[in-house]
Amino acid sequence: MHDLSGLTALLVVADKRSFTAAAAELRVTPSAVSQSVRALEERVGVRLLQRTTRSVGLTEAGERFVGQLRPAMAGVEAAFEALDQVRGRPTGTLRLNVPRVASRWVLEPILAPFLAAHPEIRLEITTDDGFADIVAQGFDAGVRIGEMLDKDVVAVRLTGDMRSAVVGSPAYFATRPKPRHPRELLAHECINYRQVSSGAVYRWEFTEKGRDISLAVEGRLVTNEYDVMVRAALDGVGLAYLLENSVTEALAEKRLVRVLTSYCPPFPGLFLYYPSRTQVPPKLRALVEFLRARRRGATGTLRRSAT
Repeated sequence: MHDLSGLTALLVVADKRSFTAAAAELRVTPSAVSQSVRALEERVGVRLLQRTTRSVGLTEAGERFVGQLRPAMAGVEAAFEALDQVRGRPTGTLRLNVPRVASRWVLEPILAPFLAAHPEIRLEITTDDGFADIVAQGFDAGVRIGEMLDKDVVAVRLTGDMRSAVVGSPAYFATRPKPRHPRELLAHECINYRQVSSGAVYRWEFTEKGRDISLAVEGRLVTNEYDVMVRAALDGVGLAYLLENSVTEALAEKRLVRVLTSYCPPFPGLFLYYPSRTQVPPKLRALVEFLRARRRGATGTLRRSAT
């Protein structure tokens, strides 16, 4: 049987398109990765990677080989995870794909206690505001808003329902009237968000008497960075369409003013999701149980404080 380390190295180089990045992922030196892949090429007698001074890519043969190799290696990894399942011990690297806001609100607060509770688990978190294929890209799980999830995934609720908020600064509204209907936004300076996955500018979404409305608004600022939108709204650049959770403090402190509230009903919040399968790896099951326990605790605290 061929040396699995060479196969693993090839897959990581194919994903990262860089020996240096692959070495960081594998925690070895770039020369060790290069030697491992070169030894594999010598064994099979075919060049798998096309190397230049600036980039690394797969040859045509390499593309075919990696396409067949990836599911086979996934099966090998699953076999080892099955042994951990028997032992009941959560170990290994847990790879998560999450949008920036979810990382800030949901994951960052639990990193220290989760890693302390599970010393044999390593977390690798990739922040991504696009719509990654978590299976194809080698992630164990992802986090997304509930209405964006496919029906064939397992979803674990992380937050309650959420709402959008159209906000502007007091300085902005000092010179412009507040919109009373979404159509009036067409006369306002709006801060637009360019979607990472499609490259399209996001159309602002509202609901009126049970009917969905989407508007292409205009403005001189377009960004794909959520924090830039928040900062620009605070600075009076224009109106922004944001998640309510991200501006709660600014609204309470009256640094931002909210409009069109009745046109922004609640929608399903954030969920952890992963492919539907009969055997969930212990490392992922550990995270799911940890998040569920934390959410139950938070809900219980809210109920007690309400009474």
